[in-house]
Amino acid sequence: MLPFPTLPAIRATRKRLGDRILTTSVRQLDDDAVTARIVPGTTLWLKEELFQRTGSFKPRGALTVMLELTPEQLARGVTGVSAGNHAISLGFSARELGTTAKVVMPRTANPFRIALCRELGAEVVLVDTVHEAFEQARAIERDEGRTFVHPYEGPLTALGTATVGLEFIEQVRASGAELDAVIVAAGGGGLTGGVACATKLLVPHAQVFVVEPEGADTMHRSFAAGTPQRIDTVRTIADSLGAPRCEPYSFALNRAYVDDVVLITDEQIRDAMRLLFRAAKLVTEPAGAAALAGLLYPLRERLAGKHVGVVVCGGNVDAATFCAQIAAT
Repeated sequence: MLPFPTLPAIRATRKRLGDRILTTSVRQLDDDAVTARIVPGTTLWLKEELFQRTGSFKPRGALTVMLELTPEQLARGVTGVSAGNHAISLGFSARELGTTAKVVMPRTANPFRIALCRELGAEVVLVDTVHEAFEQARAIERDEGRTFVHPYEGPLTALGTATVGLEFIEQVRASGAELDAVIVAAGGGGLTGGVACATKLLVPHAQVFVVEPEGADTMHRSFAAGTPQRIDTVRTIADSLGAPRCEPYSFALNRAYVDDVVLITDEQIRDAMRLLFRAAKLVTEPAGAAALAGLLYPLRERLAGKHVGVVVCGGNVDAATFCAQIAAT
């Protein structure tokens, strides 16, 4: 097994990313609507990664991988698989580094995200399923010599996502507080593993909880089985969390640093979207509200009276879809 991120390596990665990546805002959410929903004495902090370049945390991992490519590899370009956010990040990262991206997306991907990929200069190939997308991307890698940048697997991706956790802990500390727990939503486990690793290295006593939709529960199944598992179909409104399988490195990293994986429903995600809109004035995609849904529902009593950090991982959603989700009953 490849080594896990170290604190010096995470700090060095953040420095190398430089101003290509924003240090996104952190704030304590003190609002009557939130206070009414959590146990008294619980303090909620948001890491607002939806304000990251491209609208999600994804460029942190993509750029960390691509900065390691040789000039020859970079000249041939990159490819990848995504329902949206990773593809968008590859388009952005390729533009930043002076190369090209050819991304494979399922036809069911939100048209807003497909359009954003193209606006950033990425060539988009549409296929019927996520499983077909991986096969097509591998064919592009083989036939065109592009480097496949995995959406969530590998030590470089984890180093990139770990910078979210590094910033979160240090920003809260700068305000005079210390987090007791961090909650983060899982797609394939790249973000959750990196954030969990950085959190535990900085605050060993802090708990880290991973949240997954019931209809995309690859990490939950993998923890239960003790080995990486896969799902046949993604059934959730949080399509950004719809990874078809858990991969070995990400699974091992999560197992080493995550305290528990909990499940939420789509309606609980919608409820969290409504609360973030009302209390924080944030427009999130469903995945971006999933971590808060974890606090409002399965983790509410477990984290009573704690300083809790929630990662708002993304906000790439069009107005019509957002309005439809928060209005749904």
